[in-house]
Amino acid sequence: MRNLRPQIVLAQSEHRQLLAMAAAGSSAAAESLLDEMERARVVPDTQLNPDIVRMGSRVQYRTDDDNRKTVTLVCPADADISEGKVSVLTPIGAALIGLRTGQSITWEARDGRKNVLTVLSVIQTTGARAEA
Repeated sequence: MRNLRPQIVLAQSEHRQLLAMAAAGSSAAAESLLDEMERARVVPDTQLNPDIVRMGSRVQYRTDDDNRKTVTLVCPADADISEGKVSVLTPIGAALIGLRTGQSITWEARDGRKNVLTVLSVIQTTGARAEA
């Protein structure tokens, strides 16, 4: 499977907060998030397109085995998988941040398997903020 690593875009304020969050972590997911932060194109908050996944976004995506899932991207303290709230410090959360509708990315699950997901839709919710 080839690695898909599309260009990602992040709001300036979230980039700083997520960089700090990733640097403070010690998990493989924190390392993945740090890698994503280092390669991201950072734009002023007011210039971030609404179809880009950011903290608090409700995202529908399709996996490479054609499952469709809808999740909300949150900071670790707010994560609750039973409510569909996925932490940005998980493999799937780190993969989603900064993607826009239509983009696909390869991500590595905790069991080491490589997977591909494609963003189908992004809905921005109010009060979307990253907190370290």
